[in-house]
Amino acid sequence: MSANANPTPNNSGTTFRRMILVNLIILIVLIAAAITGYYFYNQSTLYLKTDDAQVAGTQIVVSAPASGKLINWQGTNGSTFNAGDEIGEIQTQVGNKTVDVPIDMPANGTIAQNEVMNNEFVAAGTPLAYAYDMNHLYIVANIKETQLQNVKVGDQVDVWVAGKAGSISGTVTQIGDATASTFSLLPNQSTTADYTPVTQVVPVEISIGTTAGSGLVPGMSATVRIHK
Repeated sequence: MSANANPTPNNSGTTFRRMILVNLIILIVLIAAAITGYYFYNQSTLYLKTDDAQVAGTQIVVSAPASGKLINWQGTNGSTFNAGDEIGEIQTQVGNKTVDVPIDMPANGTIAQNEVMNNEFVAAGTPLAYAYDMNHLYIVANIKETQLQNVKVGDQVDVWVAGKAGSISGTVTQIGDATASTFSLLPNQSTTADYTPVTQVVPVEISIGTTAGSGLVPGMSATVRIHK
């Protein structure tokens, strides 16, 4: 008589190992969730963060001192001048005489936007170019009105500028006295009874020290983290 009976495999060891593996995975997930939760809680408690921010600077307007023909104009984009530098002239008529009125740079700055060309006729007061002092740029962050109580002058700030490696240290130097929309060309208005309030933002100015050679230019996007 032949016996071909197959022995029944014992799966108890395999099942036990699977249970240990499943429990280990669950434990890892719970630990990761706890760490993540603590991180976000810690961030929200210690910091106020927003990506509604950008590099800014005090705009310098170079205006025509008189009406006439623009000559010897040097205000091309990227040109840097010191306060008082002559960057062009306006050729104008005074009685029977032709007089060349100098155009002086109002302050230290780099031309960011040139608006005119040589030999063009301009009226007195016409903006000829817009410039910025690239050595003293700063950050403007728009903070929600509901979070403004967490911000005060002197707070330390970490700044990340798009396209730039690493962070920049900064300090809150000024908190706006009006919301960003107050002076917009088309402020939010509603005359309907079902008006829904919209959370406004207030501009906060952040000093980042000297910016000479940093490669920063006005308008660059930034992310800021204000230490509460």
